[in-house]
Amino acid sequence: MAAAAFLGGQSRLKAGCGQNCPPSTSDMQALGTSRAIRQPARRAISIGQRMPLSKPDKPLDRFWDMPLRDLLSLLEANPAGLTSAEAKQRLRLHGPNSLVGESRFAPLISFLRFFANPLVLILLAASAISIVLGDPVGGSIIIAIVLLSVVVNFYTEFQARHAVEDIRKQVATTAAVLRDGHETELPTAELVPGDIVRLNCGDLAPADARLLDAKDLHVRESALTGESLPVDKAAADLPAGQHGIADAANSVFLGTAVQTGMGTAVIVRTGKDTAFGEIAQRLSTRPPETEFGRGIRHFGLMITRVIMLLVLFVLLVNIVLHRPFLESFLFSIALAVGMTPEMMPMIITITLAQGARRMAKKKVLVKQLSAIEDFGSVEILCSDKTGTLTEGEIVLDKHVDIHGQDSEDVLRFV
Repeated sequence: MAAAAFLGGQSRLKAGCGQNCPPSTSDMQALGTSRAIRQPARRAISIGQRMPLSKPDKPLDRFWDMPLRDLLSLLEANPAGLTSAEAKQRLRLHGPNSLVGESRFAPLISFLRFFANPLVLILLAASAISIVLGDPVGGSIIIAIVLLSVVVNFYTEFQARHAVEDIRKQVATTAAVLRDGHETELPTAELVPGDIVRLNCGDLAPADARLLDAKDLHVRESALTGESLPVDKAAADLPAGQHGIADAANSVFLGTAVQTGMGTAVIVRTGKDTAFGEIAQRLSTRPPETEFGRGIRHFGLMITRVIMLLVLFVLLVNIVLHRPFLESFLFSIALAVGMTPEMMPMIITITLAQGARRMAKKKVLVKQLSAIEDFGSVEILCSDKTGTLTEGEIVLDKHVDIHGQDSEDVLRFV
């Protein structure tokens, strides 16, 4: 639904599974990387020294196909986690682990975009002509009506945006990370490639990561692949060849949720480089023009053509009848101003705003007023059934015989 705001899969949630388990020494040593070997190298690096890790040209598109040892070497990571100094260097290099946000000028751009409507431009042109021709009161009234319509439209969408941001702030956005050899809770925005994170049931994966260890780990990937059933995960390397995200059984991805089990993973991709981030970037682009917007634009262009034709026709008729040119021109302009539908933008905005308020009472956030009309004109709504309209679980409802009567024998034989 275009009118609703969906926030799922962008943060980590804690569900009643107890505290995170401390890192196991045997799990860390099983990967063949000794913590004792890495620690002297860390002590040799001062805080002010730049880390040797450089950002790759491509954000490791198929990291799940790589052998784990090669991936850890490429990331310059180890199961003991990063130091705080390394993490700060990598955070400056890769940026925060967050999806693409709006520009600081987004509200201003959104406000000015409402003036791109042909109908609004016609009314502004008519008001300017009225003021030039000595009717400042009439011109000012038209401008006030247009501005009021634009402000109401902008305010409604601005409120919806802020409501979405408030909901996002209320959701916990932390992850259990190994830093300086100790497990700690950090905001997901501070995670960097090479960080070691702990995953438990109820967690949302904070980034795209490769599993180092997994115990009965099952992850829901419906937000990414559409698969409603949980996927079994393991830390083993995949067979030779290329595999898609749906077949990456040794990795977890941003936006997926841990249903059962626990595991340890090394973060590979963060922020907009993640698979979920690529989807968010595509959704952040300007959506195509809606049927409602297209209809308003065509109506505005039609009004413009009709007004111009009538103005030219009246002017030519007055010239043929040898009327004074200046008076004929002023009369034609006055006719054009009188034909402009001054109240139409206001009527449209108020009507759509009333629809947005009614939907808000049903806990639906309307981010664009034009979506109200588009949603009302939907004739066929296509939706994924399993896990969306249904729960994806088989439930025994009745057990009947060939005559349609309840029968315990049928249940017993089954």
